[in-house]
Amino acid sequence: MTSVVAELSARRLMAVAIAGSAFCAPPGNAQEYPAKPITVTLVLAAGTGLDVVARTWGEQLAQSLGKPVVFDNRPGANGIVAASAVKNAAADGHTLLVATSAALALNPTTYKQLPYDPIKDFVPIAVYLKSPFVLIVHPSLPVRSVKELATYAKARPGQLSYSSTGPGGAPRLATEMFMQHYGLTITHVPYKNSPQAIVDVAAGHVQLGFAEAGASRAFIRDKRLRALAVSSLTRFNSLPEVPTLAEATGRQELEAVSWHALAVPAATPRAVINRLHSEMTRILNLPEIVKAIASLDLIPVPPTSIDSNQQYIASEAHKWGDLVRKLGLAGSQ
Repeated sequence: MTSVVAELSARRLMAVAIAGSAFCAPPGNAQEYPAKPITVTLVLAAGTGLDVVARTWGEQLAQSLGKPVVFDNRPGANGIVAASAVKNAAADGHTLLVATSAALALNPTTYKQLPYDPIKDFVPIAVYLKSPFVLIVHPSLPVRSVKELATYAKARPGQLSYSSTGPGGAPRLATEMFMQHYGLTITHVPYKNSPQAIVDVAAGHVQLGFAEAGASRAFIRDKRLRALAVSSLTRFNSLPEVPTLAEATGRQELEAVSWHALAVPAATPRAVINRLHSEMTRILNLPEIVKAIASLDLIPVPPTSIDSNQQYIASEAHKWGDLVRKLGLAGSQ
């Protein structure tokens, strides 16, 4: 009898232990998720376009999941600070990353050492918008098209200069891509931030550059800058008369944009990944979200599968990596 009681007691203790471990374990299926508030870690500061858009869809995500969505802005080192924090967080779907193309496609080539691998360490839930650039010139230049600029610059090798936000940033790489297409030599003048890079073109200190669409639109409207092309594959709503770079050059695949992506640590349970992907697909198709993105001079990207997101990021990393290596910038940071 004693042995039977002991065996029953042992079974009860084991059942309690199993129940307790199941209660404490991270959620492994969509029904258990989320168990607490969701933290979205962003690579840029509060008030930026990336931040504003994320907070907009974050409200919808909070309603869908029934838990608060809080935001943790961790700008610094081209997204490395934020990406490292999310990589090292618990892979349970409660810590998400919002990153730009710099963090997920450019850093692997431009940095000697990177504390994360964009492909191996993260799963992209959504690549949900593109941030296009506008090829701007000072109005004093006697050019009104991309081909006229190319002809003008070709006859003056090294005499013109262009502004950018840094040695390995997307605006600089967009300009280098344009220069390589036409075989041009234009002097690079780097700046610490986008506003100053744009202001100095408007002031005539440098002659041209690829600038963020939203930040340059007022200068274009006031005719302090002339827009020759947009770097996206589609024309821009607020500059419908300006051709795309692909149209202007005849290279239909030519695109040079930044983009924003939502990602989770790669070890996150697949059921949680699928739940997040399903929720974000619905949210990003909402007319009010599409309108909110477009109102910031950004281009909404229709949701696709996770596999398609991974393929797109890999292709961007390959495209920009090749250019960075050709420029001798690989491992320069």
